[in-house]
Amino acid sequence: MKSKRNLYVLALGVFGITTTEFGVIGVLPEIASAFHISIEKAGWLLSAFALIVAVFGPFMLIALSSFKRKNLLISSLLIFAAANILSAYIGNFYALLIVRMLPAFFHPVYWSIVLSVAEKTSDPTDKSKAVSIIFSGLTLATVLGVPLATLMSDLFSWQSSFLLTAFINSIALIGVQFLLPAIETETETETETSMMFDLKIFKNKNLWFGLFTAFFTIAAMYSTYGYMADFLKNVTHMSGKQISIMLFMFGTVGILGNKLAGKYMSAFPFLTTCLFLTLLAVIHLLIYSYGSYFIPMVWIITFWGLIHSGGFLISNINVTSSVSGSSEFINSIFTSCGNFAVTAGTLLGGFWIAHYGIENVTNSSIICIISTIIIVLLKKKFGKYRF
Repeated sequence: MKSKRNLYVLALGVFGITTTEFGVIGVLPEIASAFHISIEKAGWLLSAFALIVAVFGPFMLIALSSFKRKNLLISSLLIFAAANILSAYIGNFYALLIVRMLPAFFHPVYWSIVLSVAEKTSDPTDKSKAVSIIFSGLTLATVLGVPLATLMSDLFSWQSSFLLTAFINSIALIGVQFLLPAIETETETETETSMMFDLKIFKNKNLWFGLFTAFFTIAAMYSTYGYMADFLKNVTHMSGKQISIMLFMFGTVGILGNKLAGKYMSAFPFLTTCLFLTLLAVIHLLIYSYGSYFIPMVWIITFWGLIHSGGFLISNINVTSSVSGSSEFINSIFTSCGNFAVTAGTLLGGFWIAHYGIENVTNSSIICIISTIIIVLLKKKFGKYRF
């Protein structure tokens, strides 16, 4: 498990499961219309998925600790593919919601294993770069998965977007099955130790600084991004095809953003985190000011994608570098934290839309960004931070 090729194979699986989680973002307006529900209620398809991951992440990893790692990865992708096929043939919103929640139980299992592999098979100085390869799967999902799902919905139906996502997960499954070698297992003692709830790490203040930083960062990202398609449709007045192009462009520039975040987080974690938050705030202020103008929004979306893409990686490094211990357990904690944040951000965005309108949704992100900056400064003063 020491070649970059294996990390890219694992990233292919991340591409599949992340497309399942976030591919629904561009389809929410069509689902809301099809089931005659509000856009905030349709947003449950994203927030409920994230909530399951958040609540059950560490527990699922511990419950399945005796199984071979590669078999867990394959089984997870199989469940994702099957759930997407079922979703395409459901005619009731609540049934769709339940089926969407099923693969969410296996999402943290996949993420925790692949992030742990990336960290264990890289030199300490290259840890951020190795993790960035895994997160390139998330970026690829933004580049191709979300825009393609949106385009399929616009050309055919929202059901076709779920069938596309099932196909993507199937391709990822085949890749992991035939291209990924067996993942080296730990000794029995190491496995038992790594899978235990090491409650002592929760006494570490640096871990809590890292978790709160990650939580408010990701919540800030998704309280607006989660309703991006609806914003572009109703505020910028873009067509379905134009929205697909914008989502594709958003993700394409994100490839560079993810690479830059991995490069600079290795050397300057504090400065990189502060710069990211500052630029993210500026982007949301620009969206608020120029969201109704077509041409300015095209440029804003370009820079938004460049900044947004590094958020998960920056959040992950802030958590995993704050405490020593089992990498799989710590990554499962991060995965839970991140998905709690997606849930909170989506719900906050939905609340803001319901009370103040879609045109003001960026204000919810600004509040979260300000909270994150305060936490980062507190960590610098009272915790441990390298510049």
